[in-house]
Amino acid sequence: MIEQPNLTTQRLLLRPFDPADAPDVQRLAGAREIAATTANIPHPYADGMAETWIASHQPALEQDHSVTYAVTLRDGGALIGAIGLELSLPNRRAELGYWIAVPEWGRGYCTEAAAEMLRYAFEDLGLHRVQARHFRNNPASGRVMQKIGMQYEGRMREHFWRWDHPHDIELYGLLRPDWLARAGAVAETGT
Repeated sequence: MIEQPNLTTQRLLLRPFDPADAPDVQRLAGAREIAATTANIPHPYADGMAETWIASHQPALEQDHSVTYAVTLRDGGALIGAIGLELSLPNRRAELGYWIAVPEWGRGYCTEAAAEMLRYAFEDLGLHRVQARHFRNNPASGRVMQKIGMQYEGRMREHFWRWDHPHDIELYGLLRPDWLARAGAVAETGT
């Protein structure tokens, strides 16, 4: 079983979800804007769904299928989103996924959390590749991927149906050697 330590950044604490987080998850993930920009979050977000989702995290972790973190503010501990990795350990890869509460959009929290998840994936888990996908009509998610050094790898045309409409999916990826080179360059320049 992989380890799931708390992860900290300048402004955030990434920690495992707790059952007490369920009301906040339902309220925040229940926003139509969140469902519209993600593949797996339903709308409306019915009672009990958050509890079921949170309860699924530990078994998935124990089976090395995924690791899911609550994105919280270090100052005050407010829950503002979720981030995780769907794992394929035999292939030394993972897929990064995330959502941030609508009132927190545009503040750089997603980029900060995603950069730390890359560090965790490559340093702590020893993965070779991390990929991520976003709906083409959600370019803000693509900007997060670009900011953390992921490379655009292509478009899957009309790959996903959401609310009776096909959506193009944009695919990004990052390999460990490229992340190490980028991390070294950032350390040298301090940016």
